[in-house]
Amino acid sequence: MLNRKLGKFEVSAIGLGCMPLSGMPLSRAHMLEKRDQAIATVHAALDAGITLLDTADIYSPTWNSMGHNEILVAEALRTWNAPTESKRKVVIATKGGITRGPGGDWFGTAGRNANEHYLYRAVEASAARLGRSSIQVWHHHRLDPSLTFQEQFQNVLKLKEHGYIENIGLSNINISQLNRAIELGGTPSEGGIVSVQNEFSPRYRHSDDVRERCQELGIAFLPWSPLGGIGNDKNLEAGNYGSFDEIAKKYGVSAFAITVAWHLATSSVSLPIPGATRIHSILDTLQGVGIQLSDEDLVLLSASLPPLGPIHPELVDVDGL
Repeated sequence: MLNRKLGKFEVSAIGLGCMPLSGMPLSRAHMLEKRDQAIATVHAALDAGITLLDTADIYSPTWNSMGHNEILVAEALRTWNAPTESKRKVVIATKGGITRGPGGDWFGTAGRNANEHYLYRAVEASAARLGRSSIQVWHHHRLDPSLTFQEQFQNVLKLKEHGYIENIGLSNINISQLNRAIELGGTPSEGGIVSVQNEFSPRYRHSDDVRERCQELGIAFLPWSPLGGIGNDKNLEAGNYGSFDEIAKKYGVSAFAITVAWHLATSSVSLPIPGATRIHSILDTLQGVGIQLSDEDLVLLSASLPPLGPIHPELVDVDGL
């Protein structure tokens, strides 16, 4: 298994995005009745050599079941039939900073809170659910518009200073915010930011400048929705997002595996975290780690990428730094 750096850890070159295992979004609601399948999928990923599991406190089917996914991930690791030494090599990365209110639509009822008291409580709750005294890698999930970037990032830094988290990451940020975080907290070698988790795929490439900055400084870049996102990933197989299907036929694998190979080939710090709810899905995608795309492959893929669509509005606004 190819490994990559994530802070002080060496982890597999791809991780498992665990959000869909908690029935999110609604198209994955059936997973709430298939807990055994969810656990088996995590076990299969671990058996195959994946050593990074990505979760978040907000990954829950209802507003009043915060931490559902963290509890599931902790159970999966605890029940994995492997030696203790193998379990110790698994890194669980989680996130916090999004709140939930009453209602069924989590996107519609989600809020933001980055004040010091809330973040302390959120991190303590996550650690308890994960069965850890501290969190190995914690990402600030989304920025709180009621605070300046500096105010909320300083609150994040305090979490590490007090030993609640071992490594700090940020999620859903733009290049200006990343540069400011580096000014305030430092690079990985300085004990600062070790990772950024932004959406990035053949379909959505607006964070290319962030990814380049991460590569320059040795910061791990964790693309979420690396295959295009739920509901969009099938477009890879259909050839709508480039020549990934064509290259896939050349190597005898799926377009999903080629997409993983593309992520790894185009950035030495990229560490994609595809989601999966079935054993076949994660094992199929994992094949991309072993594929070395040629220069000709990469030129063809680059030339065939679709035009950039709209950028997430929150990544445009750089006020309040």
